[in-house]
Amino acid sequence: MATNANAAQLASEARRLYTDELVKGLPGLVRHVIDGARHSLDKPAEYQTAQRRRDLMQGLQKQARHWLAGMNEGLRHVLVHGGSAVQPGDLPRPGSAPGTGSGTKGLSLVDDDTIDREILTSRLALAIMDRASWEFSDLRSRIAMLEQRQELETHDMLRAHVLARVAHDAWRSGGLTPDDWREAQPWLHDEFAALVEEAYHETNRWLIEQRVLPEVDLRPFIRRARDGAATPGSGPSRPATMPSTGRPAGLAAQLSGQGSAFGGHPEAARGHVGEETRMMTRAAPLARGSDHAQAVLGRLNRLVGRQLPGFSDTTRGPAAVTPRLSRAIELAQNSLKQRLVSVPPSASPALTTPMLIDELQQRKQLLKHAANTPAERATIEIVAMMFQSILTEDRIPAAVRVWFARLQMPVLRVAVSEPDFFATIDHPARRLIDRMGACVMGFDNAAQAIGDTLEKEIKRVVQVVEAYPDTGRRVFQTVLTEFEKFLENYFRTENEATRKGVSLAQQVEQRETLAIQYTIELRRMLNEVPVQEGVRQFLFQVWADVLATTAVRYGAQAEETRDMKRAAADLIWSASAKVTREERAEVIRRLPLLLKRLRDGMANAHMSQERQEEHIQSLNNSLAAAFTAKAAVIPTERLTELMERLETLEELLPDAADLEIDESMVLDLSGHESSELEVVAEGGSMPTPAMLSWARELLVGSWYMLDYRGHNEAVQLVWHGLRRQLSLFVSAGGRCILFQQQRLAAFLQAGLLLPAQDEALTVKATRSALAKLDADPSRLMG
Repeated sequence: MATNANAAQLASEARRLYTDELVKGLPGLVRHVIDGARHSLDKPAEYQTAQRRRDLMQGLQKQARHWLAGMNEGLRHVLVHGGSAVQPGDLPRPGSAPGTGSGTKGLSLVDDDTIDREILTSRLALAIMDRASWEFSDLRSRIAMLEQRQELETHDMLRAHVLARVAHDAWRSGGLTPDDWREAQPWLHDEFAALVEEAYHETNRWLIEQRVLPEVDLRPFIRRARDGAATPGSGPSRPATMPSTGRPAGLAAQLSGQGSAFGGHPEAARGHVGEETRMMTRAAPLARGSDHAQAVLGRLNRLVGRQLPGFSDTTRGPAAVTPRLSRAIELAQNSLKQRLVSVPPSASPALTTPMLIDELQQRKQLLKHAANTPAERATIEIVAMMFQSILTEDRIPAAVRVWFARLQMPVLRVAVSEPDFFATIDHPARRLIDRMGACVMGFDNAAQAIGDTLEKEIKRVVQVVEAYPDTGRRVFQTVLTEFEKFLENYFRTENEATRKGVSLAQQVEQRETLAIQYTIELRRMLNEVPVQEGVRQFLFQVWADVLATTAVRYGAQAEETRDMKRAAADLIWSASAKVTREERAEVIRRLPLLLKRLRDGMANAHMSQERQEEHIQSLNNSLAAAFTAKAAVIPTERLTELMERLETLEELLPDAADLEIDESMVLDLSGHESSELEVVAEGGSMPTPAMLSWARELLVGSWYMLDYRGHNEAVQLVWHGLRRQLSLFVSAGGRCILFQQQRLAAFLQAGLLLPAQDEALTVKATRSALAKLDADPSRLMG
């Protein structure tokens, strides 16, 4: 880029390419929205809901072509004029009050239709940025560099709210109604978010090919399909440089009306994700972990710091909330409680969120008037925006959303008094909200059946926080610890969907731990005892598991367990050297009964008949070899000592806390497989140390998407075993899947297990607030 003219030309071509990608994807987007509407008709619903769905479907069947044509025309208008689909420059400034846009003088009443349009388009823009914020951030940096500016214009066509206005105006112009839009909102949000993310991605990729800030980020080289799979970053091939004049062919064809309105480009076949791609993307699941969260907080502090220097200074330490603001917070808290009592969420869930947001917005202005400093007013604004994001999270059940709303004032009190609330992800107030949110935000409406016990605990936690307003982070830390303990007990004893699975997993852990302990002690006992090698291996690899299974099932001191120990003692004696005719005869006499006891023990340990026969044949060969061996005889006193130690074996076992249940000690966990418990014994990629560490850090109650045995479904982590060496996941349908730590890390490595939430609830809320402040920093001081 030798000249400013060349740089400006590249920026212009990037906008053309972005528009081209949108236009190419719009036919497919329309088809997906129609399919979503059609599928919704098959779901049971109340009469009014069913009627809305029928109206939507009928409207789309009649007007979808007009909607598509309107979006194409709107995008052409934006590309040429830089304005909205109606007329250039009429888009409102994000976050500004209606009627205060450019060209408006004085105050005037705004009709309900305009307000409704702003609400619907703002929601769509936020949904787009929730998914595409990283790609947009990179693209914004590159375009700003090319045009030698600090920031894009408020109504730059690359911003999500411009496309949102185009889509909504085309919807209304095409004859579809706001009610139709609301009914289709889930699909509209998902489809536009995916389309815009891909358009941003392709534009970033092309700019990198032109050597425009290639060091900003390497993510554009990794192209992600809409189903979450990763493919090598290529996309459709493009020339190294685009022509300096003329419109890209795809855009020209669409805008000139060539071809079917519902034509478009067929999706490329999704191939198998190779190991080399997994190596490229192995860190992707961690990208939205602590590093991402800290980066979001860092961006927020830098943005606010430009308006209020010293805002993020954590060295000044905690400060008491001023009496005036404290009183205002208390009044706001009491007012919210009274409103919620008068309108219970269970009676009208649809009204709960707008009511809560309206209440909190009104109280926000009163709180700002009570604030003494710009920093306090900024804190009030940011916390309000965060909770607005939390309260509009559809995956939080309405009944629980109420309790999140009641946390706003306690959180605000902490945020005002403790500067590190906006500086660290480890603040207990943030962690508490994230933990509660992670437990109730399952996919496929699984969170809607969270159960009375969990809801009551969340209610109790919030009420405790409210009862101790002046204790700062201490009360949040206390209830967080209590909530963690509650979750362990809840999934183990109180949740019907998980209780049996956890019980089975605990039995597996107990059995495997005992098997390892028995193996270690048997090795010690036989360390200097001359016993045939085949018998040694049978005792270590097979009989230790039989002893463990019997002890778990009947008890360590039960007669059945003692019988298995006596069988081990008899086998040791039978496999030792026999120097007299009488001893050999005794071995032959006792052998049939011994082999039967060995078969019974292996059968009780769920060993297949085929494997039993293999072991019995091997033992027969070992015993035959012992007959002719010239090994030293085991003294009678030593045999007696061994038998006594076997009888009291549990007293000698090593501490279970020092043991690791891994694949080198336990040959095959699949022996625990049953109709009620699936044991993951294969699959995944070789995990890195980072993935092993991550596997140990997964939190009970969190939801994940698991791809295993032909199922791709949401599962909840409900149990960790000793030292987190075993972990149990349960689906909403009651499917129980058990992982050993190494295998769990392998699934994380391969992307076969992914967090259902790609970022924590408070991080998403902070990012939402950051996007609003990025568009209109003056909100901090308002």
